[in-house]
Amino acid sequence: MMYQYKTICLGLLEQHPEMYDQLRQRRTLLPTLNRMAGELKARHHAWMQELQATRPGSDSQIASEAMELALSELEDRLSADSEQEAQDFLDAAMAFLRPMPPA
Repeated sequence: MMYQYKTICLGLLEQHPEMYDQLRQRRTLLPTLNRMAGELKARHHAWMQELQATRPGSDSQIASEAMELALSELEDRLSADSEQEAQDFLDAAMAFLRPMPPA
């Protein structure tokens, strides 16, 4: 089911052509996509737990609302208000993907 999160994240990245192209040129698109999908899945599940604890409702309704909230968080990060915030996000993603040198 992780592929659904990846598909969603790919669609979001494609809405930001500069970031998408930079990741593709650096050959870090797939690792970034995998990380983003993992984060989206984790936030989706966290929101589901939060909503289930605070509001009764059908599981499908809660899952749908939780996905909307998780997507909104991710979109906010990708749609940074300034170019510097977008670059900071990209730099953090790149730092996460770089292997740590042995100590």
